[in-house]
Amino acid sequence: MNETSSPPWKRGFWSLMVTQFQNAFSDNALKTLVILVALTHMSEKDRESHVAMVGAVFAAPFILFSMLGGWMADRFSKQRVMQGVKVAEIGIMIFATIGLGLHNQPMQLGAIILMGCHSAFFGPAKYGILPEILPLEKLSWGNGIIELLTFLGIILGTVTGGYFAESFVHMPAISGLLLIVIALTGFFFSRQISHVPAANPTAKLRVNPVTDLWREMKMMRPDRDLWRANWGNTGFFAIAALVQMNLVIYAKNVLHLSESENGLLNAALAIGIGVGSLIAGYASRGHIEYRLVPLGALGMALSTIPMGWHGASTPMFSLSLMALGLSGGLFIVPITAVLQHSPAPENVGGVQGAASLLCWIGILGASGVQVFLNSVLHLSAGQVFWVCGALALSIGAYVAFTRPESIRGPGK
Repeated sequence: MNETSSPPWKRGFWSLMVTQFQNAFSDNALKTLVILVALTHMSEKDRESHVAMVGAVFAAPFILFSMLGGWMADRFSKQRVMQGVKVAEIGIMIFATIGLGLHNQPMQLGAIILMGCHSAFFGPAKYGILPEILPLEKLSWGNGIIELLTFLGIILGTVTGGYFAESFVHMPAISGLLLIVIALTGFFFSRQISHVPAANPTAKLRVNPVTDLWREMKMMRPDRDLWRANWGNTGFFAIAALVQMNLVIYAKNVLHLSESENGLLNAALAIGIGVGSLIAGYASRGHIEYRLVPLGALGMALSTIPMGWHGASTPMFSLSLMALGLSGGLFIVPITAVLQHSPAPENVGGVQGAASLLCWIGILGASGVQVFLNSVLHLSAGQVFWVCGALALSIGAYVAFTRPESIRGPGK
């Protein structure tokens, strides 16, 4: 492992950070752009189903290909995998540009599917490489940085997607051309990531995601912390997806915000998660700080209370979103560190693939929950945020009761 003080380590690590920032930016810019371009011509009733459909479309490739992405991260150099994914992204953005130029919604949704495939292969390599280039005492710090930059990318990507939709409403292909240039930048930085050897060159290819997931779950089950972290990760991203989908509806139907103002609400949420992740990274002080998990869950629950109040002002709602995000950052950083540190080195990619697949099943499920809460239970958009808070509180309670050290003891 490289020393953290050496120049090659610094260059490779920060190149990874820039590449991940660009990845998060491009994913969210394209997704937001496609959603908002379509919402402009839709009725209020159709908006809810369209937002849920786009969420499901983006999630499906992760369910199908995350285990394959995990295998690739173990079988080949993780740096090479990420570089190849960035090459594919350039082609995807060219395809998206054509769809935007032709005002062809199926092609635009196809580009979102392809970006989901792209990220399904990128995720296990991106998270799996951190313990290979960082010592254990820096792992939580590194996760704090990557989560901060990820959500900064989400902020700018979401805001930029809204800006593109508003500014190039009659020439959406310009947005695609700009996204191609950004993809080229990501490819350049991916070439500078620290090269690491394949962790498990003899790993056998398994093309059935169901049986491969079952195998990984059986391997994780004896390690209670790893098992718990896996489900905590799934729950977190399901809640985050439900919040983000509901936020689009709340901004349009309740606050009556423009596309760019909608993006600013997402920015408030993402800023909170980024800052919370950074705080969690430094608060861990060289170890995995389990006590942050129930603390973050409690904060998430409390912050949703004012969000469901009738007549909540936009400034108060934005502050609550930021508090929700900050609490979420505290929650997820130790969970991410456990998923990276606990598995055997030759199986980190497989565990990351399984974690990714399960969290995207949760995200896909959130799309169904969104429709169920709105259309069947007839909950208001504000009341859906209360459901999100209750789910977060239940996860925090589970961690607190099953791992008492998360309340009273020092981190592992």
